[in-house]
Amino acid sequence: MMENQLSGYLLRKFKNSNGWQRLWVIFTSFCLFFYKTHQEDAPLASLPLLGYTVSIPSNSDPVNCRHVFKLHFKSHVYFFRADSEYTWRRWMEVIRRGVSSPGKIGHLAEDGSMVNFPL
Repeated sequence: MMENQLSGYLLRKFKNSNGWQRLWVIFTSFCLFFYKTHQEDAPLASLPLLGYTVSIPSNSDPVNCRHVFKLHFKSHVYFFRADSEYTWRRWMEVIRRGVSSPGKIGHLAEDGSMVNFPL
């Protein structure tokens, strides 16, 4: 059984889509697993995060909502929206820790940017 590092409902939007999809998301073992609800046994999809970068959306991104973070790798771009600033910060911190290079740790600055410290 995998160790659950973080789970909860998030809204997901693909780069070129208009709407948001509400999903139960579990982050564990460098991967996001997506479920229709928290009661589902089998995931709808998974997204391995090695190589991805997590950030706040830029002004040119097609989102204009609060509590949104962006996952991107090459041409793959996903947006996720949390229901509160606390939840948003928590997801960003846990994902950044999970996908960051070994030997670095960090924390979120007030503006949502990441501050890294060598170990």
